[in-house]
Amino acid sequence: MRLTKFTLLALFTILCTCVSAQVDLKHWDALAPRNIGPSGMSGRVTAIDVNPTDKDHIYVGTASGGVWMSKNKGISFEPIFDKQQYLGIGAVAVSDANPSIVWVGTGEGNPRNSANYGGGIYKSLDGGKTWRHMGLEATRHIHRVIPHPTNPKVCYVGAMGNMWFPNQERGVYKTTDGGETWKKILYVNDGTGIAEMVMDPSNPEKLIAATWTFDRDPDYFNSGGSGSGIWITHDGGDSWERRTAKDGLPKGNLGRIGLAIAASKPNIVYALVEAKKNGLYKSTDGGASWKLVQDKEIGNRPFYYAEIYVDPKNENRLYNVYTYVAKSEDGGRTFREIADYGNSVHPDHHAFWIDPEDPEYLIDGNDGGLNISHDAGETWRFAANLPLAQLYHINYDMSFPYNVGGGMQDNGSWVGPSQGLKSGGITESDWQEVYFGDGFDLIFKPGDANTVYAASQGGSFGRVNRTTGKTKSIKPLHPDGTFLRFNWNAPIAQGPQDDCTLYVGSQFVHKSTDCGDHWEIISPDLTTNDTTKQRSMISGGLTIDATQAENFTTLLAIVPNHKSGGSQQGLWVSSDDGKLHFSPDDGESWNDLTGNLQAAGMKAGSWIPYVEASTHNEAEAWVVVNDFRRGDTRPMVFHTDNFGKTFTKVVNENKVKGHALSIVQDPVEPKLLFLGTDQGLFISFDKGSSWTHYNKTYPGVSTRDMKIHPREHDLIIGTFGRAVWILDDIRPLRAIASKGTAMLRDSFALFPAPDAYQWSTRSYQGTRFYAQGQFQGQDRRRGAMLTYWVLPGAEKGGKGEKEKGEKEKGGADAGAKKGKKAMDPAAKMLYYGDVKVQDPATDPNPESKPKGKVKIQVVDVQSGDTIRTYRTTPRWGMNRTSWNMRRDGMSFPSRRAPRPDADTPSGASVAPGVYEVIMTYGNTTDKTMVTVHADPREKAIPNALDAQEALRAQLDTTTAHLTTAWNDLQQAGKAVKRIQGLLKDAPKMVKDSLGKDAKGILKSIAEIEEIFVEKEGLKGIQRNPTNLRAKMFSASRYIGQVEGKPTQMAEVALEQYQAGAKDFIAKIESFLSGDFAAFRKEVDAADLSLFGKL
Repeated sequence: MRLTKFTLLALFTILCTCVSAQVDLKHWDALAPRNIGPSGMSGRVTAIDVNPTDKDHIYVGTASGGVWMSKNKGISFEPIFDKQQYLGIGAVAVSDANPSIVWVGTGEGNPRNSANYGGGIYKSLDGGKTWRHMGLEATRHIHRVIPHPTNPKVCYVGAMGNMWFPNQERGVYKTTDGGETWKKILYVNDGTGIAEMVMDPSNPEKLIAATWTFDRDPDYFNSGGSGSGIWITHDGGDSWERRTAKDGLPKGNLGRIGLAIAASKPNIVYALVEAKKNGLYKSTDGGASWKLVQDKEIGNRPFYYAEIYVDPKNENRLYNVYTYVAKSEDGGRTFREIADYGNSVHPDHHAFWIDPEDPEYLIDGNDGGLNISHDAGETWRFAANLPLAQLYHINYDMSFPYNVGGGMQDNGSWVGPSQGLKSGGITESDWQEVYFGDGFDLIFKPGDANTVYAASQGGSFGRVNRTTGKTKSIKPLHPDGTFLRFNWNAPIAQGPQDDCTLYVGSQFVHKSTDCGDHWEIISPDLTTNDTTKQRSMISGGLTIDATQAENFTTLLAIVPNHKSGGSQQGLWVSSDDGKLHFSPDDGESWNDLTGNLQAAGMKAGSWIPYVEASTHNEAEAWVVVNDFRRGDTRPMVFHTDNFGKTFTKVVNENKVKGHALSIVQDPVEPKLLFLGTDQGLFISFDKGSSWTHYNKTYPGVSTRDMKIHPREHDLIIGTFGRAVWILDDIRPLRAIASKGTAMLRDSFALFPAPDAYQWSTRSYQGTRFYAQGQFQGQDRRRGAMLTYWVLPGAEKGGKGEKEKGEKEKGGADAGAKKGKKAMDPAAKMLYYGDVKVQDPATDPNPESKPKGKVKIQVVDVQSGDTIRTYRTTPRWGMNRTSWNMRRDGMSFPSRRAPRPDADTPSGASVAPGVYEVIMTYGNTTDKTMVTVHADPREKAIPNALDAQEALRAQLDTTTAHLTTAWNDLQQAGKAVKRIQGLLKDAPKMVKDSLGKDAKGILKSIAEIEEIFVEKEGLKGIQRNPTNLRAKMFSASRYIGQVEGKPTQMAEVALEQYQAGAKDFIAKIESFLSGDFAAFRKEVDAADLSLFGKL
């Protein structure tokens, strides 16, 4: 069907005329957040499989960062699961029967306190290009998927079930129709799931499954129970036999069990068994009976890792995957560590793959990413380009450019740049680890970015000098010896009173006024202090695992009020057991707001991880609540504007997916909010009345923390699974929130622009030519960033200057009142920025694509001169481009004539100052201002730019004269070649005479050209620093440097260039008025004059 312009405009309209509406971000790709890493410490890898017919293709499942694929044996990776609802991965399996089929089970299978849950199983029929959800949503955590080796319709799934509370969706499931339907074929009870499952490689009807009874609460983990055990089926799951102590397994309750079958001798089976005394067991009759091999070297944290693997060609070579990877060559009697601190492999291992044809080839997944070995684990290569960091918090400093920093699960605390001012952009060499351990919050000391406060597990706070590395522990102690309950992710906050006021939280609020050297307790216990929920020191069940991860009845957030200060400093404080308090006077008194929150809909005892205090109203705050640990995964955010006397729920679970984790209000436009959930990023333009899922260019990753940089106005995002992201310059979103989404009725709009900096950049750091094996963070767009909006009709004048001015005076709807007729709602053609036009990349109709280009003019506000004019190609919807902060330049001499429609080349850098940018598309125009700053890291030199401009003017004048003479010479050469063409039909006498002279003229032209540039068609390389072109560029380089006043060498280079240019121009003029003029007379006499004016 042919789309008319009117139809296209209708497709770009709003869903309703009210401001409270969701925005379809289909064509907002220009406002894509960028991933800056880091990846050098990577993150937890939970599943690995490889295409059996193409070993180059590796599939990697991660704890909370989705699925990644490498097509080149791990040199480079790409995410292939980002558009799915759940990025917590427990299992990945490629079908042997059809390697194009890939199964993914969601929900991590290592049920630690921070494990991400999933929503069932997914299937791809094209090697991971597209995915389809195949059900089993309520299983929550799937740790094993085993496709049938010859029948692609059959697949087995081992589901752990919900790790936080009992549910019946656990056990082994089987499909015989490719996942369309599922049958539960092994189930014990609602507290017992599948820890491991293996298939006999010689008999696909035989499977061995390990069931596991476990229970997790926020304050306690229990591994072990009567439901744990080993089960065997010989008929594809129709019937099962349980192996017990009678068969040689330990007596009593069992815990987590790892299983492995020796492919070379399938009658040999190994089991790592958690029991009263943990042990490695072996069966030599296919699992019917078992014997203890040993109980000394078999791992230390079964709940987190209890897996064992057998070399497929050597039944006596085992790999025990736990804190380290240990190898046995004698059937498990002894082990030797091969992946540990000694060979620089990250500890805590969860996934392992052995090439069935080449057992020397291993792939290991751990809390620090992926490692590959080609010598059976003796040496390893780290995959340094998987940005999987699980950040709990994110923060920034005020450096130029600013740095970001945060703490990561099991990977310490790191600081890195928001943009890379060097060749190669942001790379791993730019990131600095400042604090070890499990990383949590990190704060830059105000006014001193060299000093940071960082935290590791259980309130281990430290003050760190980033330059020297000097670290001082500042963790508070109770003066009376009272045990302080610090959360795994304990809070620390910078007080706004001065640079050295800090707050941290245990069950109390602690305050320091000297950067952490001394502390005072300024609150009573602000938790429920329920002693029945303080069991972390005995947590673990059969195997104690008391790492402070289960510390409970603790504080989670301390948020100073932005509007108050001094003795009237307001403090919002929340806990992990559902308590919320506010102090209006810096801890002198406390108001318990818990009941008010419960009255608004919060369940008692819910987790309150995040409070956002408004920068606009000291009585206003947003409180993030989640209760997924008790089975409620709905997002919950509550708002108050009266210091917590009342609260209102501001999130609709039908529109927002995933439990809520963080929220931030724009410090400039109060209606603009950003919400982070377990399934991504959401934006509200109307203070929470409606929400838009920002999922077109940002993965559905757990979004733990966000900050808005006050100077650059960037949204900085700390994700739990995909490292750090930055949405540069949120002014366009701010404008939409301020004016209402009705502003997107305009067919063309230029948004306010951020300040621009004339950064100097340095060369590479670390590796220069890093090929494809190194991660490179997405860098900020260079130059002055410009964001604009284009809809069909803009080229015909959808908004004029007069109307724009009226609209600005009259508010968001003034445009419609002043001449835009609102569309009839009944016609279902309603205004909005809801971009529903067909994707230009796939729409064959040319009318669905913008015609022509956007013209950009830059005006120097001080002089009023238009200093730069160029064009750019738009796309429908949001567009982002940049002006390189240069004025119009000039064309240099070239043998190739410029295109008739080519823009004027850019020239010299502009001076710092204010510039007006005017954008025109068709008959529509819009304007904005850009402030250009010199590099703030450089010391300003008085009159440096004036001196530079004086030399630049001389350079430009000389080059202009040179280019004119050069072009005249080129035109002469073209004319001679046209004459040569006509001489083919000329009389022989004329042909011989003029032909010989024409060759001579062309030879003379070539000789003159070679004074300026190398011989045309030269074979090989000839770098000649003495020709005039080299002198021209030498002068340009010397003069173009912006560090300060031009050097003496700049003046010398210019003089040499001017002298050479003068001689060159004279030579051209002499040639044109001499030999060439004589040749013209000869042509005229032959009546073949074809020359134009030279």
